[in-house]
Amino acid sequence: MQSQNSILNALPAEAPFCSRTFGTSIYPSTRRCETGQPVHAIHYPHSGVVSLVTRMEDGAIEAAMVGRDGIANGTSALDDNVSLHECIVQISGAGSAIAPQALRSAARRFEPLQSLIIRHEQVLLAQAMQSAACNASHTVEERMCRWLHDLTQSDQLTITQDYLAHLIGVRRTTVSLIAGNLQRSGLIRYRRANIKLLEIEALQDGSCECYQRVRNQYQDLLPI
Repeated sequence: MQSQNSILNALPAEAPFCSRTFGTSIYPSTRRCETGQPVHAIHYPHSGVVSLVTRMEDGAIEAAMVGRDGIANGTSALDDNVSLHECIVQISGAGSAIAPQALRSAARRFEPLQSLIIRHEQVLLAQAMQSAACNASHTVEERMCRWLHDLTQSDQLTITQDYLAHLIGVRRTTVSLIAGNLQRSGLIRYRRANIKLLEIEALQDGSCECYQRVRNQYQDLLPI
């Protein structure tokens, strides 16, 4: 059966874990796992977006995103069953999920699946490294445009300025100022924790180079 998740679609029909997946709904701000805690399910989003975040004393900072072209907590299929990060749903959607031990067993028996998971985790590592460089080098407006453009599978986002500030790693007042600038420029409409994206191409033009670099890394490592 054809899936909306690119990773699942890249596998042959006889991949042994496919029959073990099951549908699951995901909801905004839902925490799917916590750092250092056992992973109970590995998620393949068909729609929606999951943020991989690092928890700090005053909040959480996003290191990478997973959408319908990825896997949340794929490392659990390779060895350890402990999460290296928190997974928080940013945009609701649906997906497939599988128990870590079931996917681990399948990956050991089915080399193409193991190879795909390894390359996917390399993509996430590259994305996290790019995010670190981006936070140190680019303006908040460029980073915010990039973050919004990353989520363009939906033009409606439900997120508070406080939470967005934590994810980007800046103060709430800074996010408020930048959001106001983008709204006056006609790129977004922001009201009561709801952001509507009005000009997708303009958001891409306003983004830093990191958006395209991450896409290029993905296409090089996972040409699916």
